[in-house]
Amino acid sequence: MSERVKKAEALFKEGYNCCQAVFAAYSDLFGMDTETALRVSAGLGGGCGRQRELCGAVSGAAMIIGLKFGATEGADADGKMLCYEKVREHSEEFKKVNPSIVCRELLGLGDQNESARPDERNEQYYKKRPCVQIVIDSAEALEKVIFE
Repeated sequence: MSERVKKAEALFKEGYNCCQAVFAAYSDLFGMDTETALRVSAGLGGGCGRQRELCGAVSGAAMIIGLKFGATEGADADGKMLCYEKVREHSEEFKKVNPSIVCRELLGLGDQNESARPDERNEQYYKKRPCVQIVIDSAEALEKVIFE
């Protein structure tokens, strides 16, 4: 496991959400300070505002891919395509070890409407939630996309 993957895991275990953990572990590579990284990625945890949609760890990786490969001209169709291809590549790598990129499916939740309040991080939380491993899996897939 690389130091960046370990950093993502540690950030999650410190209480940051899944998106923050992945995004902040790599954002400094693109000149972003940690506080800004944590703020910009804060709303995407829990499947975007804890709505259990696209996994936050996957969103964080997509944001890093955007920092590396994102088009900066509105008319740059080839640049957009390259970025989208890299995001898809990450998703495919992630799905080699996970059944989905959707938060509620990864957590085995139905369509229940949960509160926006995050669950308390305690021993029970870590026993029932695979989020630590999901953060690791997303970071490892990200490294294949941005470093290989």
